[in-house]
Amino acid sequence: MNKIPSVNLADFLSDDTTRKQKFIDEIGHAYENIGFVALKGHFLDDKLVDNLYTEIKNFFDLPTDVKEKYEIPGIGGQRGYVSFGKESAKGKKEGDLKEFWHFGQYVDKDSKYADEYPENVQVEELPNFNKVGKETYQMLEKTAKFVLRSLALHLGLEETYFDNYIKNGNSILRPIHYPPIKTEPKGAERAAAHGDINLITLLMGAQGKGLQVQNHNGEWIDAMAEPDELMINVGDMLSRHSNNKLKSTIHRVVNPPKEMWGTSRYSIPFFMHPISDMKLDVLENCIDDKNPKQFDDITAGEFLDERLRELGLKK
Repeated sequence: MNKIPSVNLADFLSDDTTRKQKFIDEIGHAYENIGFVALKGHFLDDKLVDNLYTEIKNFFDLPTDVKEKYEIPGIGGQRGYVSFGKESAKGKKEGDLKEFWHFGQYVDKDSKYADEYPENVQVEELPNFNKVGKETYQMLEKTAKFVLRSLALHLGLEETYFDNYIKNGNSILRPIHYPPIKTEPKGAERAAAHGDINLITLLMGAQGKGLQVQNHNGEWIDAMAEPDELMINVGDMLSRHSNNKLKSTIHRVVNPPKEMWGTSRYSIPFFMHPISDMKLDVLENCIDDKNPKQFDDITAGEFLDERLRELGLKK
């Protein structure tokens, strides 16, 4: 595959069984072959998207010393601010050329996960920042639920198979700022080649050049969404669970050409994670003589912990 397929969630949500099946077939084929789709018909409206970009630009424009007071020690960067160059791709010593923020799950106080997740960090200087972040988080979580329902059916599971695993799941909304590049980056990229950890990732802000996906032939292809599309890819957790039937594709954000070094880039991925006690054991119906079991049994929490250490976010 040399381009990212486009699908429309309205097909899956329609009462027309033919349209619904068309969506399941299209997204299933895309995730078995390239691991990415561009999705129309999601639950974000233009006003919310505009408000979010306004808020995150306002946050990243704050003085460094103000931003750094929201960098919370001891939580592996799971909430609040992570400063420039702190995160690196697995196996890469250079830090990525980015700073970012994390909004996390909003759980009820009586939930058993309330003690497991750090509190979301409130930004005093921007009264609407957290409100807009929460609303975006919940609309992306809702979109992801229906994408996973379509994938459950594609994998021969009951449609709502993932629902209880993602309710109160450890999902993260990450507004990223790639600042202007001031000096020749020595081996560093805006985001070095990597696979995502989670079940699926929903990416806002893939309209400009920069994001590239590696296809099965090892070629890097540009992944660019239309203004009304989210880019959605499979993560390593779902790839493991499906015995690599659904592909977690290596991708990167390359540095712009030199004449554009003076510009910022913003992108906003939503990393859909399940609850930590979800078993990622390979599904029985994804194992056969041609496809023997490829992965050891592990829980989502154990797998996440392992990967955060590899990324340098946890010691």
